Amino acid sequence: MTDEKNTAAAPAPSDFIRDIVAQHVAEQRYAKIVTRFPPEPNGYLHIGHAKSICLNFGIAREHNGQCNLRFDDTNPAKEEVEFVESITTDVRWLIAGWADHCLAFKPKGAHPAPVTSNGKPDRYIAPVPPGENTEAFFASDYFDALYEYALELIRRGKAYVCDLSPEDTDKYRGAPDQPGRESPFRNRSVAENLDLFQRMKAGEFPNAARSLRAKIDMASPNVWLRDPLLYRIRHVPHHHAGDKWCIYPLYDYAHCLSDYLEGITHSICTLEFEVHRPLYDWILEALDLPRALPHQYEFAKLMPNYLIVSKRNLLRLVQEKVVSGWDDPRMPTISGLRRRGIPASAVRRFVTSVGVTKFNSVTDIALFEHAIRDELNTAAARRLAVLRPIKLVLTNIPAGESIPCAAVNNPQAENPTTRPIVLTREVFIETDDFAEVPPPKYFRLKPGGEVRLKYACIIKLDEIVKDAAGAITELRCTAQLDTRSGQPNADKKVKGTIHWVSATQCVDAEVRLYDRLFTVPEPAAEPDFIKVVNPKSLEVVQAKLEPSLASAQLEDRYQFERLGYFALDPKDSAPGKLVFNRTISLKDTWAK
Repeated sequence: MTDEKNTAAAPAPSDFIRDIVAQHVAEQRYAKIVTRFPPEPNGYLHIGHAKSICLNFGIAREHNGQCNLRFDDTNPAKEEVEFVESITTDVRWLIAGWADHCLAFKPKGAHPAPVTSNGKPDRYIAPVPPGENTEAFFASDYFDALYEYALELIRRGKAYVCDLSPEDTDKYRGAPDQPGRESPFRNRSVAENLDLFQRMKAGEFPNAARSLRAKIDMASPNVWLRDPLLYRIRHVPHHHAGDKWCIYPLYDYAHCLSDYLEGITHSICTLEFEVHRPLYDWILEALDLPRALPHQYEFAKLMPNYLIVSKRNLLRLVQEKVVSGWDDPRMPTISGLRRRGIPASAVRRFVTSVGVTKFNSVTDIALFEHAIRDELNTAAARRLAVLRPIKLVLTNIPAGESIPCAAVNNPQAENPTTRPIVLTREVFIETDDFAEVPPPKYFRLKPGGEVRLKYACIIKLDEIVKDAAGAITELRCTAQLDTRSGQPNADKKVKGTIHWVSATQCVDAEVRLYDRLFTVPEPAAEPDFIKVVNPKSLEVVQAKLEPSLASAQLEDRYQFERLGYFALDPKDSAPGKLVFNRTISLKDTWAK
């Protein structure tokens, strides 16, 4: 199924960052708007990242620009190829049919031009459309250029090699209300700093023995400007760069220069990086670079309730086997949302509706659930399924006889179509649609009562059959066949309508009923969020489905009538083994 139709005609959203970009376009400040989405490959993307993806790709899409997928892979100890692959898949899925034409790639193996003798590179990678010989951007591809930039900072007297331990470096930094102290190694000569840094690169020193720091201001009220680290020693192989390097740049240093090398015009990130912006600007300006510099803009991150969107905490859920993995359909990871059957269009719709502001706030997850229902209501085909079956015997229908009926595929379609189903002597209904001792105002099946089998006819319960232990084995009913569509009494009214499937013409399936993973709105605020995991977040049932679902495809979305929206599980389903995930219920049961 595609969701381009629902989003292509939608008006472009408006927010303060888009207003800035629009002003720059009106002023013809840039030849082309270039943004980027720069995740660190140390975990799976989650719904919070979706907001940044949609903002960066959305702005590029709205201005016929480009957005680079760049892996900010400067910490090899925590990064893996698995995460690179999952992030690439997630981004492609989320923007497919919407803004994938804005996704820029670089030729495989291409790197920035070396820095010239005066420290001023004058070329950068020109992005090309994706293809067999292209790949995403990696900060690690710029390590040579970043190293040359670091040498230039040393030559300009703006960086020095420091021998303080990591613990002493923190102590010397001071506190927000107290100035820091200068390192005793701060005033080394340029020649000594160049020699030591080159020896750091050559692998002469052990981990954490030395670092390269910017020389800014240890008394700055902004602690990020108190001689921040630019490079650290780590004798760790890199997932992308191999074992070439044993010194690695810090994020703040690599990020701004990666933006510059790629020709990024608008570097958009979340609010926690606002205090880093002066350092972002300082590094770029300290190098006196020849081309236009990128600028950083910050927005509030997405924080839905009933979810956890911290990679560290999500990793704990995986490691402690609270969930089956990063792509467990209860997880807020993009891979989990996709596996659950949530359309990319619903994710985009939700994160766009939340808006882009400068103020952190918690978003009601019910808004996301509403967006999912809204998208699926128009797109999902209707089918009949019984999750907890109890058998009915329609005693006036002969064994082996099949009475043809017609069921509507999607009443929301512009021209609704139907499909054939059959009513047989034995059918299954939901256990919850029968009550031997009904409560007041119960309009489903009860002793002596009548209900309509949807798309078929009215039935009346005549007898309850039990085994020796008193358990119900079947319900014996009379089918009022003249109440079928087109029959004389088709207009007969009853207060209850229930769904069903033929017991002799149905298929078996495992159905996984997913619900919210946590029982409290702000699980991250709990002393231990594991203790507020919802024990009913997953229920597995063996269901009976109408035969047409035997040919269900992974891309199909269904509404099991009266039950919710469902999709095949892409990991566990196989020919002859149907496994369906409930994407979402028809109504918000949490509101009660």
